[in-house]
Amino acid sequence: MLSRSHFTPTSTAQSGALFAIAAYFMWGLAPMYFKALLEVPALEILMHRVVWSAVVLGVLIVVFTQSGKVIQACRSPKILGTLVVSGLILGFNWGLFIWAVNNDHLLEASLGYYINPLFNVLFGFVFLGERFRRLQKIAVAMAVTGVTILMLTFGDVPFIALALAASFSIYGLIRKQIPVDSMPGLFIETVLMLPFALLYWLIIDSSTSNFAVNSFELNTLLILAGVVTTAPLLCFTAAARRIRYSTLGFFQYIGPSLMFVLAVFLYQEPFTLDRMVTFALVWSALGVFAYDAWRDSRSHKN
Repeated sequence: MLSRSHFTPTSTAQSGALFAIAAYFMWGLAPMYFKALLEVPALEILMHRVVWSAVVLGVLIVVFTQSGKVIQACRSPKILGTLVVSGLILGFNWGLFIWAVNNDHLLEASLGYYINPLFNVLFGFVFLGERFRRLQKIAVAMAVTGVTILMLTFGDVPFIALALAASFSIYGLIRKQIPVDSMPGLFIETVLMLPFALLYWLIIDSSTSNFAVNSFELNTLLILAGVVTTAPLLCFTAAARRIRYSTLGFFQYIGPSLMFVLAVFLYQEPFTLDRMVTFALVWSALGVFAYDAWRDSRSHKN
């Protein structure tokens, strides 16, 4: 069996890139899973996502011997209180995304995840005192212009895109401040949401809430919500350990790009002129943003 020392930096980087591609492909294709559950209300899908994610993460915590980190985090009231807040924001993000996909707003959801990296830069400037580089200012201004044109010229405020981008950026900002690894942190967040999910399961009276009368296929799909949530996260974590975080950032556009393709070409969502203008500006902004990140990473190597 090969030890860790047998792996060269090149092979480590290559495996990290493959893990990153796998993570973002799974996130990008996740809408196909939620589309397969159109008969199930969005809140009920969210409930199953919480319940079965808690089960899967609980198993992984034991397998990867992370229980000590969970216990350590739970002993701190400050950390636990912060994870309550981040868990609520994450639950909102999950629920809104499910609702958007199953109500034919996947295109707007993809816009939200395109905008998300620019929100991260903006929040870093506002809350963490990070400075804008010149090209970052241009990228953010271009994205803001695209959304503003959509609102003023066409009277269409992309609430879903902005809410998804803002909630996930706020979630990332909060988690950045907590000294807890991603898997133990997500497990605690999910467990904190679990009582609400189980209570909802007890009181709802829908045609799909009873496992005893559901088809085997439907029950399997609902249970797979835990895998759909945790599998890309594990790949993402593995990638983050193997490649530079700036390099990892280049892969994040795979997810919303796949969502865009699914929305326009598979699910036939209308790609109207107003959306074309906004997407064009956001894509241009991301091009500037990616070039700036590449140039900055190159300067740190030299």
